[in-house]
Order: sequence, then structure tokens, then C-alpha cells
Amino acid sequence: MPMLARFITQHNKLMIGLFVLLSLMLGFFVQNFRIDASAETLLLKNNKLYIESQLINQRFAPQEFILVAYEPKEGDVFSEQSFQAITQLSKAFSQLDRVEAVTHILNVPLLSQVESLDAKLNPDDWTWQAKRFSPENMRQIFNEHPLYTDLLVNQAMSATAIQIVFKKDERLSVIYQDITQLQKKVLSDELSEDDQRKIDELRQEADPLEQELNKQRQQEIADIYKITEPFEKQATIYLGGAQVLAFQLIDIIQSDLVVFGSAIALMICLLLFVIFQQLRWVFIPIICCAISVVLTIGLFGLLDLRTTVISSNFVALQLILTLAIVIHLLVEYRQQAEQQPKASQQQLVQQTFINKLSPCFYAGLTTCVGFGSLLFSGIQPVVSFGWMMIVAMIISILVSLILFPAMVSMLKRQDKTQYHRLSQWIINGLQQISMGHRTLIMFISLGLLIGSAIGLSKLSVENSFINYFDKSTRVFKELSFIDQQFGGSTQLDVIYTIPQQQQKKDLVLSAETVQSLQKVQFVMKQFEAMGNVTSIVNFTELAQIINQGKPLTEYELTVIYRLIDKSLTEQLLGSYFSVQTQQLRISSRIKDTTANLNRAEFIETLKQDIEGVSIVPHSFVLGNLFVLYQDILQRLFSSQILTMGIVYSALFVVLLGIFRSFKIALIAIIPNILSTMLILGIMGWFSIPLDLMTITIVAIAMGIAVDDTIHFVHRFTKELRSRSANDAVEATYGSIGFALLYTSFIITLGFSLLSFSDFVPSVMFGLLTGLAMMVALLTDLTLLPAMLSRFCKGAEQK
Repeated sequence: MPMLARFITQHNKLMIGLFVLLSLMLGFFVQNFRIDASAETLLLKNNKLYIESQLINQRFAPQEFILVAYEPKEGDVFSEQSFQAITQLSKAFSQLDRVEAVTHILNVPLLSQVESLDAKLNPDDWTWQAKRFSPENMRQIFNEHPLYTDLLVNQAMSATAIQIVFKKDERLSVIYQDITQLQKKVLSDELSEDDQRKIDELRQEADPLEQELNKQRQQEIADIYKITEPFEKQATIYLGGAQVLAFQLIDIIQSDLVVFGSAIALMICLLLFVIFQQLRWVFIPIICCAISVVLTIGLFGLLDLRTTVISSNFVALQLILTLAIVIHLLVEYRQQAEQQPKASQQQLVQQTFINKLSPCFYAGLTTCVGFGSLLFSGIQPVVSFGWMMIVAMIISILVSLILFPAMVSMLKRQDKTQYHRLSQWIINGLQQISMGHRTLIMFISLGLLIGSAIGLSKLSVENSFINYFDKSTRVFKELSFIDQQFGGSTQLDVIYTIPQQQQKKDLVLSAETVQSLQKVQFVMKQFEAMGNVTSIVNFTELAQIINQGKPLTEYELTVIYRLIDKSLTEQLLGSYFSVQTQQLRISSRIKDTTANLNRAEFIETLKQDIEGVSIVPHSFVLGNLFVLYQDILQRLFSSQILTMGIVYSALFVVLLGIFRSFKIALIAIIPNILSTMLILGIMGWFSIPLDLMTITIVAIAMGIAVDDTIHFVHRFTKELRSRSANDAVEATYGSIGFALLYTSFIITLGFSLLSFSDFVPSVMFGLLTGLAMMVALLTDLTLLPAMLSRFCKGAEQK
């Protein structure tokens, strides 16, 4: 270590130049770094539910679409003014390159006006555009329409919707089909290495096409907003759909990265100056943080590692990691300067490096173990986040331990090292509490641990994307309006496979099959959270209206199905009935804004209720986004809880290897267990749900807490060689205590700024990160020293 310290300080310009060169090289690839907020990034690719949903989507071929809701501010939906606006909007939407069709109340077939269904029926002859029905007649037609209510008009008929359907990318579709056909083997067997290799090759082939498509989607959404802008004086317009949500997520995340990243940087600068009162101790930490972030983002851009909703705050986390290491180095340097008034600047920097290399390396190692807990989730975006944070941690350690001493060694020595009275008062107060009430602190900690365990049992998971946004934002208003007024926002499909005994050669659908479908649909509609529900049943209801209110027999349905033109059959029924596989699809959407919606309970109850109306369990499956998101959260929640014990064990082994003492390792792990349990317990007690971002708070809390613990215990064991346990604790308070206090204070105040974000997960991330810092600080400056002084013996006590 002395040789390495001398090399860094003697070749400081070389070291600085090397980091500048690396920053310029990797900084070039920062432009390649991408935020991916598509729904696919949140799904487990080889999960059986995901593969089944992909097969269902290919079988029934639902197309990508955007919903544009139009709510007149004055007048009526069914008025000439509204009809004119809808016509103009749809014409403009049709001009977009990728648009295949634009569907609205003026161009859909109004078959309820048809006298009878026959082979010569042309649906285009029965639209408003063809027949010019009066506004009053149109209102009557769409009132409780079996197909269009909650799809093209809301229940109150105060708003209408334009559905923009986009063309498929044929090349991408073929690639996706090939991938799904290979993944299909997972349903009955395992993928071979050759299968996985082919899948990886296909994904590489698809990647540039997906990137180009995503750029086009973003431009399309921007164009749609531009098209609707002139109409906002006469109506309120809302956009909905998966691509709109992805667009809004990327926009908000990018905005938060710039706005709050800058605000946090300014806050950190201000606090560094207030605490250390020298500009050099502002610039050097900020430069270290900036270079760490640039190197990391540039490396991810080079390797095409993309951030998702889950990992979007990795930049903020890296700032925490880098700043924590730099402050420990800074405090150690100032203490060395105070203790060695005659030492040169080079000697002070070298001694600082020698003293802090081991604890910083150990802290980084254990932090990597903490983030390594995410690797056990089995969910690809979370695993990627774990790897991203491990890489970020390694870069932060290298930058801090090399760049900081190299830069400081070029400066002149300054001996202004006095601490603020407030920080001195806090450290002295915590020391007195810890040393004077050791038994009480341990009992309080035990009580907190028990309370945290109870709170942990109250934890829930949340997957409502609507609740991710502040209620004042446009995206929240758009999503919630469409969710409430147009039949929900999250897709849930029930796929019913017609039992063998219900299949008849001379019938397309038997009466028994239709009745089974009616039962399922009836059950689904009983749930408060259930929005729009559409299936073959809706078409039979429409046929009944056409048939003068008389239900059609199974033979009449079969005749009509076979008589009607194939293209019309596909147009009307293709998304709900697959003759080849003898499967029926009930398409529904869940209202995510439903109060107190327990999604796991909803899915389980729905399954039980469907079985309760004599539907054979193996004849139906639930699929699509609602089930997939709930599945991924439940898997992640279960995985995190189960692997916490594994991670604690791994941390204990690492601590045992570092300190080579079973007793000290055991003492060191206890505050970390308490810190992580306390964070989860508080979330449980205050009904803060775990979502796709806050579920990583365990790894974050663990990484933060273990850093503080390593630094404190490392200094304590060093002091213990020549002092009693009490004196060693006191000496450690006087050195490491200030670094822990400054780090926690700066980071907590800095990240509290995220509470002003419009993105609720970012708000919770900022608040929970600050809470994790404070909990780690308190446990490491109260419980940890209390246990060390109580159970360890120093040199004078042996």
C-alpha cells in the first residue's frame, strides 16, 4: 500500500490525465445510453406466463393502438360540431406513416341498424359516413351498445374516443414469432443451449429494428399531441395506451435526471461548502462524482446496457456511493493534517490513502454483496440493475481512491480542520447516549426489530402505473380519465379452450359453449374493478338486437358465420375466436384507479368464481399485462424476502473474512439487519407499497448501512490494539463519526429534493433513501458502539 500511495502522489498528473482521457473516450458513448420504458422491460422473458401471453397475442393478433379521448367542453358528443372535429382529427391521424386504420363513432359498422345478417352484407354501407344518421339517432344507437360502449363512447356518453391502429413491422413480427416458438419449449421442457443461442441471435437482429421503431413511436406521439392542440379550445383531449405511457415515463425520467440531478448537485455543493468551508472541498468531491457518473454511463452506452423504470435512479445511487467514499477520505485527510502539523502534503495524502484503502475496499465489497441480492430475483431488469450497481460501485471505488489523492496531492497544504459546533454536539450526544445507556439501546433495538418484523408482514406490492404519477400531471389526468371513462387501462384476458364434449362438427359454436362464455363474462362483470369486457357474447347480443330481440340458435349462428364474408368475420371476430385452436378470448381491462384494489386477491377470487360456475379449471387461463405485472411483483417480493437471509449470511462471511473474528462479524451484521428490517417495517406500518422501484430499497439500505459499519468497525479494531474498548469507541467517534454524520446529512438533504418530483417512485426513492441513511447513521452510532464496547476487550483489558 505505501508503494501504491507514493506512485499515485508522485505521478498525480499522469493519474489525472488518465481519468480525463478515459472520461473523454467513454463520454463519447454517453450519447448511446438509453432509457427503455417499454412494458417488455418489466417482464421476465422466459417466464411461462409471459410466453403463454405472447402465444395468445400471436394467435388472436391484437394490434398496437393509441386511444385519443375527446370530451367536448360545451355542447354534445353527438353534435355536428363534434362530428366535424372527429372527422378532421381522424383525417390528420391517417396521414401518419405507420397508421393502418383510424376507428371512431363515424366510421364503425352500426350493425344494430341492419334488418338481417346475410352473405351480401357490406359493413361500410352501415356507417354514419354512409348513412348520415342524425345526432339523435346516433345517441340512441350508442346507448348501452354491446360493442362500442366503454370503447368508443363512455357510459355517460359525454366523451368519445378515436382509436389509432398501427401497422405491424412485418420483419419484427416474424422475428418475434420465431423467438416465441423457441421459448414455447419452456412450457413443457427446458431450452437447450442451441435454442438459447438462436434466441440471443434473433434478439440481436431485432434490436436495431426495435430502436428505430421506438424513435418512430415517440415522434408519432409528439405528432398526435401537435395535431390535437388546435382542438383543445373546444374539447379536453386525453391520450392513452401502452406506448403513450412509455413515452410519458421516458419524458419524466429524463426531466428528473436533468432537473433534480442539477438540484441535488447544487445542494451537495452548498452543503460541502457549509461543512468544510473551503472551495477545494467542494470542487474535488464534485469532480470525483461527475467523472464516476460519466465513466459509468459511457460504459453502459458502449455495452448497450439500458436503464429501465427499475434502474433509472442508478445515477443518484452512484452519487451516494462516490460521495460517501470521498467524504471518508476527506475527513481522514483533515484529521491527519491536524495530527501531523509538520508533515508535507504528499505525506498527508499518502497516509490518508494507506489508512482508508482497506476500509473503502471492504465497504465496496460488502456493498456489492448488498446489491448482489438483486441477482437472486430471477427477473432480468432487476438482475441487470444489480449488475449495473456492482459495476458503478467498482468505478466509484477506483475513481475515489485514485483521483481524489492525485488531485489533493497537487494542492498546497491547508490546516483549517475545525469542526462545526453542531456536528461536534451531535457526535458527543450520540456517544454519551451509546456509552451511557448500552443495555437500554440494545433492548430498544430488539423492540424495533420485533416491530419491524410485524410491519414486514403488512407489506404489500403495487403495480398500478397510474399511481406512479402525481395527480396534477397531464399523464395522470389522461390515464385516470381513460381508466374511469373508457373501461379500464390494464389488459386482462381470459382464454377459454372449448372442451372436447362441447365441440360439434356441424356447429361453429355450440349453445353450451356460448352459455359457458356467458357465465364467465357474467362473473367478470361482478367485480367493481372490472372495466370493459368483450367477447363473442357481445356479438351474440348484437345479433339478438338485429334479430328483433330474439336470441339466435346455435344453428343460426353457424349459418351466419359461414355465410358472412371471411374478411368481415375476421374483422369482427378474429380477435375473440380461433377456429384452429378452438379457443375463445374474453378481453377485459381493469380499472387501476379502483380504491383499495388488492390485485393478488382479485386474480385469485376471479379464478375461484369462474370455477364456481362449473367451468373446468384446466379449460381457462388468465393472461396479459395485469397478470404479468402482478406475477413479476409477487416473484420479486418473495425472492427478496427469501434471499435476505442468504445475503445476511453472505455479508457475515465477508465480515468474518475482513475482521477475522466471529464476535466482531456478528456484532457488525446486527445493525445492518436492523437497518434493512426497519426500512421494510416502516413501509409496512405506514402502508407504503413495494413497487417496481421501491422494492430495491432493501439492497440500497443494505449497501448504505454496511458502508458505515465497515468504516466504524475497521477504525475501532485498529484503535483496540492499543486502547480499552471504551477508549477505542471514543477515538472512533472522534474520527469516523464525523464522516458518517456528514455523508448522511448531505445525502439525506440532497435527495429530499426528489420529493418535489412528479414521478411518485422517484419521490419515494428520495424519501426512503434519506430514511435509510438516517437509520444507518443511528444504528452505527448508537447500537454498534454499544455492542462493541460491551462485548469486545481492548489491549488494556486483556
